[in-house]
Amino acid sequence: MNRSIRVTLFVLLLLVILVFGLVIGRQVFLVGGQEPEPAPQLADLNTYVYDQPRELVEFTLTDENGDTVTRESLRGRWTFAFVGYTNCPDVCPAAMANLRQTDQLLSKELPQPAYLLVSADPEHDTPDKLKAYTGFFGDHFHGLTGDLDTLRALAKSLSAVFVHREVNGQLFVDHSGHFALLNPDGKLAAVIQPPHKPKALAEAFERIYEWARENRERS
Repeated sequence: MNRSIRVTLFVLLLLVILVFGLVIGRQVFLVGGQEPEPAPQLADLNTYVYDQPRELVEFTLTDENGDTVTRESLRGRWTFAFVGYTNCPDVCPAAMANLRQTDQLLSKELPQPAYLLVSADPEHDTPDKLKAYTGFFGDHFHGLTGDLDTLRALAKSLSAVFVHREVNGQLFVDHSGHFALLNPDGKLAAVIQPPHKPKALAEAFERIYEWARENRERS
């Protein structure tokens, strides 16, 4: 066998090895590093899910027990967050009641979420008042109060707003009515618009959780 034939055979062998390696590498990639599934379309549940969850603003606030809470404190669990206030005459009690019913409907196989009332009226919503208010709805209900500007910034990063106005010397607070769903990374995963129905809320949470879990496994 002359030298040119040997070189040709050697090159062909290298090509075979290269192609084989690419095939094996592709299979490994498909099994262990698949592209993430796009966010589920949940318009029928009044829910918008972000393909890439959004980072919240950094903050330092106080919970219903008087303890300091930061953005990092929200990591490790799913959380339904709602901007409102304890003196709210109608929207907030109805929203909190819907969350309580939702909590009772959730499958035991799902992780236990927290329910967080972000105060839009910190002047009146002291930790003690928040504790009495949120405690009425259940053990998994909590509240945040503190500096007004910090609360406004947090509300904004939850895609919410609130505005103070006075009528005949009485304070009224106009605020967003949606729920913001935070994932265990403490990021905004979805926004759930009213009208809120507990069964729909429970279904939306389960579908978002399953989507997030599958994407973690795929990655």
